[in-house]
Amino acid sequence: MSAQPLILDIKGNSLDDGPGIRSVVFFKGCPLNCRWCQNPESKSPKAELLWDAGKCTRCGTCIDLCHPAAIADSNTAFIDREKCTLCFACVDECPTGALARAGRPMSVDEIVRQVVRYRDFFESSGGGVTLSGGEPTLWMEFIGELLRALKKEGIHTLLETCGQFSLDRFSALVLPWLDEIYFDIKLIDPLEHERHCGISNRVIIDNFVALNTLASGGRITLLPRTPLIPGITDGEERIRALGEFYREQRVTRIGLLANNPIWLDKLKKLGRDDPFGGADKIRGFYDGEGKKRILERFREYGITAVFG
Repeated sequence: MSAQPLILDIKGNSLDDGPGIRSVVFFKGCPLNCRWCQNPESKSPKAELLWDAGKCTRCGTCIDLCHPAAIADSNTAFIDREKCTLCFACVDECPTGALARAGRPMSVDEIVRQVVRYRDFFESSGGGVTLSGGEPTLWMEFIGELLRALKKEGIHTLLETCGQFSLDRFSALVLPWLDEIYFDIKLIDPLEHERHCGISNRVIIDNFVALNTLASGGRITLLPRTPLIPGITDGEERIRALGEFYREQRVTRIGLLANNPIWLDKLKKLGRDDPFGGADKIRGFYDGEGKKRILERFREYGITAVFG
């Protein structure tokens, strides 16, 4: 894997990725393969071509430009991704924006220049910069340099992570420049985690326990979060397993991420199939009663859970 990550996007006015108004830097690539990934375009560390059928007028501009003939009306998915060389000439000429590139290289200086424009908003709201993805810790040296540059600018820093990383390298290269960590714990059972996320959660749990110890000493602010996926992470037994684990770790506050099935539309843009075969349950939103039930379960363990 290249030492230079690709950046998916920099969102300049987020209210959902940490305290205050924040700029969120989305990195491409993740060591997990969660079946419900809310940002499927962030899974691969490589650049990808997106096609939005709703924006496409079938004008034929891209077809005429495509030298390997990867784009054709006769293709079932419009783009033959095995033929596509990712030259992105079609993206540059698409008149409707139906074709887009996912992932561009950016230097640390370029990222810093883009986010410092929002410094006044950070300072007035108690906000800052959040690194998200994908999984930023795939590029420890790069994000360490980026975080160090942000701290020199006096900007609050936060990392959203799946927790799958080398703790020694993280402690040396990244942790010294972080103010806060949002740490995702999806499932407690390692076999279930492997089934739904591609790998065991052994390293993730060990890393959380270590960082939680640092947080209890005031070294870092740590918020564990769980995505609530209908029929997978939100079942009674799984919620109770999380509650018991958090109580053992003396965690009293957690974040909950409600399922947002818009990710299924993102899969279509990537030319990928729905891993749940179109099941209705996975497309559901949580109503008030559903959220109330889950909040009450965590409250039984002395845990305040917040949706966000």
